[in-house]
Amino acid sequence: MEPIFENTATAFALKSDSELERAYFLFKMISNEPLVKMGSVITNFAFKAHLPVEGLIRATVFDHFCGGINERDCLPVVERMWGKGVCSVLDYSVEGKEEEDPFDSATEIILTILDFVKEKEAIPFAVFKPTGFGRFALYQKIGEKKQLTKDEEAEWQRVVNRFDKVCKKAHDLEVSLLIDGEESWMQDAADNLAEDMMRKYNKKKRIVFNTLQTYRWDRLPYLKSLQERAARDGFLVGMKVVRGAYMEKENDRAKEKGYTSPICKTKAETDENFNATIEYMIDNLDTLSIFSGTHNEDSCYRLMEMMEKKGIDKNNEHVWFGQLYGMSDHISYNLAANGYNVAKYLPFGPVRDVMPYLIRRADENTSVAGQTSRELSLLKAERKRRKI
Repeated sequence: MEPIFENTATAFALKSDSELERAYFLFKMISNEPLVKMGSVITNFAFKAHLPVEGLIRATVFDHFCGGINERDCLPVVERMWGKGVCSVLDYSVEGKEEEDPFDSATEIILTILDFVKEKEAIPFAVFKPTGFGRFALYQKIGEKKQLTKDEEAEWQRVVNRFDKVCKKAHDLEVSLLIDGEESWMQDAADNLAEDMMRKYNKKKRIVFNTLQTYRWDRLPYLKSLQERAARDGFLVGMKVVRGAYMEKENDRAKEKGYTSPICKTKAETDENFNATIEYMIDNLDTLSIFSGTHNEDSCYRLMEMMEKKGIDKNNEHVWFGQLYGMSDHISYNLAANGYNVAKYLPFGPVRDVMPYLIRRADENTSVAGQTSRELSLLKAERKRRKI
């Protein structure tokens, strides 16, 4: 496969010199783990103390990794990326709520986004997190098959209704809908609910997509068993495939609780698991759709090679590549320039409410070996090309 990801002129074509410099500064900061941890503590303190820091955050880390504070605020970014053939997935990135009102508000926001998606070719998917629609502890209790109180049963029914309301609208509009993955100890309940939605709304098209976090060693067997049920019950399966986002938390909890960690023992095993899952899906593309969410160049090349070997068109509607906004532009824009389907996750929400997401993003960058250094090397190359 001809290498395409070194083309920094294509990768950073949308960045002005000042935006390029900001990106370089941010990734230099993120490469320093103690600085990231200290910055997270200071930022949390500043918000709790109601210090006037939102403007500074908005002008730096927020604008680099987020599209705006609401869906309309994101539209200039959406249109700019679409001009280069890169689609957007509007991601309402407010995390950690526990009350009912924010769950209802999140549902209404996703419903609004679905209308946006229907209108905009540049936005082919909508997305939501299961914990955007219900309490984490409730998913966990159901996954552990514990008895619910009457109040909890009513609460869970409201969660089911939120899922169904959103998935039904996606089905009626014929818009694809991604459901994000979360921690393993709540995921069983979310998986079962996502499967129920697929069974109901994926009869003719791949509308509902669940997520496989392949740093879990049990995800490919799960996918195969799901595929068997889909064949038996007559529905189609859409899956976003990622490596995963909660590794340290997963391993720490497994150690604390004394059970076998669900996480692969090595990075190499995770890579192998990710690639094997993608290969299985490519072999079953008649009933599966792939959203390959990865910042790993080798995995992208492998998927490209599989498509070429099997004679699958680059723009086949059932194969998508996805990356996060503000990261891996060398992958996204070069894939798009070569004719592949590409979408950037574009987080949005009020600055204060999106901070937990941004802090987690910074933590993940420091913990993924080579990710930040790769970003920096490409930014350096582009600065040199532009003679900045």
